[in-house]
Amino acid sequence: MSAATLLVFAGLCLLLAMTPGPDTFLVLRYSLSGARRGIAAAAGSGLGSLAWAGAVAVGLAALLAAYPTALQILKVIGGIYLIYLGISGFLHRDTITPVDAETGERSGTRLWAAFRDGIVSCLLNPKVGLFFLAVVPQFAPADSSPATATLILGAIDGVVAFVWLLVVSVVAAAAVQWLRRPRVGRILGNLSSAALTALGVATLSARTGT
Repeated sequence: MSAATLLVFAGLCLLLAMTPGPDTFLVLRYSLSGARRGIAAAAGSGLGSLAWAGAVAVGLAALLAAYPTALQILKVIGGIYLIYLGISGFLHRDTITPVDAETGERSGTRLWAAFRDGIVSCLLNPKVGLFFLAVVPQFAPADSSPATATLILGAIDGVVAFVWLLVVSVVAAAAVQWLRRPRVGRILGNLSSAALTALGVATLSARTGT
């Protein structure tokens, strides 16, 4: 693959990453607890994207696309998980906003939980796998191994997504730190949780055709 091809693909990945979705709102929610937790969620999302690339490389995503029932089941699970994350954010909003007096970092969710949720959120989003199925063949050279090309492009997508979400996390955390107002933190936390819940409901509605 030429450098120009890789740059074009990276640009496409950046445009997709900048489109608000479950990963963006998840990172925003965790960023309210401090930049480190937002970055952990971003890293999990990037790794999940790479895992989807690996799944496409071995044919798993193509298998899901060939069997609509399996794909719909994955969408339902993903929708339910997003609703769980959103409701969990509402229930634990009081543990997200306090600032640790010693570290200056907001206490609450551990880094591992943020990283885990980033991975799971991405893995339960079949649109990521379908993206690789639809786009990778257009960028993979005819004389290269499809599996190798998919993994390379998947790594690029994962890195681009991580870098963008890292920027989102740092900016969001800095804004909250700058404002230093618990009420603002609660409002932002509620908004991000509501967005996750709405995305989950929208996913389930699309599944049932309502």
